[in-house]
Amino acid sequence: MKILVIGGGGREHAIVRKLLESPRVSKLYCAPGNGGISKDAECVPISAMDIPGVVKFAKENEIDLVFVAPDDPLAAGMVDELQKAGIRAFGPTAKAAEIESSKVFSKNLMKKYHIPTAAYEVFDDPSKVLNYIASRNTYPTVIKADGLALGKGVIIAENYEEAQDAVKTIMEDKKFGASGNRVVVEEFLTGPEVSVLAFTDGKCVKPMVSSKDHKRALDGNRGLNTGGMGTISPNPFYTPEIAEECMKTIFLPTIHAMNQEGRPFKGCLYFGLMLTKDGPKVIEYNSRFGDPETQVVLPRLKTDLVDILEAVIDERLEQQDIEWSDEACACVVMASGGYPEAYKKGIEIHGLNADGQVDGVTVFHAGTVWKDGKFYTNGGRVLGVTALGKTLDEALARAYSGVDKIHFDGAHYRHDIGK
Repeated sequence: MKILVIGGGGREHAIVRKLLESPRVSKLYCAPGNGGISKDAECVPISAMDIPGVVKFAKENEIDLVFVAPDDPLAAGMVDELQKAGIRAFGPTAKAAEIESSKVFSKNLMKKYHIPTAAYEVFDDPSKVLNYIASRNTYPTVIKADGLALGKGVIIAENYEEAQDAVKTIMEDKKFGASGNRVVVEEFLTGPEVSVLAFTDGKCVKPMVSSKDHKRALDGNRGLNTGGMGTISPNPFYTPEIAEECMKTIFLPTIHAMNQEGRPFKGCLYFGLMLTKDGPKVIEYNSRFGDPETQVVLPRLKTDLVDILEAVIDERLEQQDIEWSDEACACVVMASGGYPEAYKKGIEIHGLNADGQVDGVTVFHAGTVWKDGKFYTNGGRVLGVTALGKTLDEALARAYSGVDKIHFDGAHYRHDIGK
């Protein structure tokens, strides 16, 4: 099979490397890819948002399957256009992807179908938001941009002044563009967070192994929210009993709700959960593999990924067995100095071999470029240094020893992933 993966980050590198393990894959392309991905697949200079360009390339190169990995092209309807052109694609349609691309849609869906989530209100007027927050006078409070914002459109305000700043940033300064035209204000939930990715064909749901993301930029869960600074799998808080409860109260009801709304969801559905004292609740949905959760979940997958993708597309997931390794996996993200705010690009990376790897770990490239025989930084999150181990401690020790071998000016990473 000839497969095209859309995207160019660490998640896509993890997907590419897992697809390479399949004996069914004869040729792998990635659009646009990155420096590290270029060592594993043929990178095609087509933007992940260039839907006509992707359709044209897939037709001309007789691509058997397109894996649309990022949120933006899914929300823009790339899967719809590929299907219209008769090309098999893995990922939800634009209508189904709205479960991620609109926080307002997803919160209203949960309210309508009694799926447990934080209490919330929706606003499109900055002054009304602030009046509501002032009248509630309960902190911390959570303020979310309605649309996609690179995983950074959520601000947790500890007091009224911070809420004012958040509303100004999102709704007036339009830091996230049109995504901030509406906001969701919701109660702050406490408890351990869990990320559960699930394969679904719109009828059957098969959850993957659990993971835990570390969102804040600095050690001790301090600093700004990022796209994710590291992950572990399995999540130690996610017990078989909780998994069973989530299946009954969240996973199956969500698939049912989407079907009822005429938006059947096929692809990978990501459940961001909080294990509160009142039981598991949904913090957010993503309509695709999470980044960097994919980097710790897919290395544990033993079943051929191509078989699973086809079972989802053909709506026969029920018949597809999916096996997972018992090993633990850990990923530590090495980021550019200044991330998640302003940072420099084009800084040489030292310590990687010619394939962009380091002995003893797998290095997933998130923001790199390969030129003149060297790797350079080309993004905020640069590398995801990942390792498997019999225990979580062993996986973490291996991942951190890999980090120690890699250097670039300004590199920063968290020292407490998995702690």
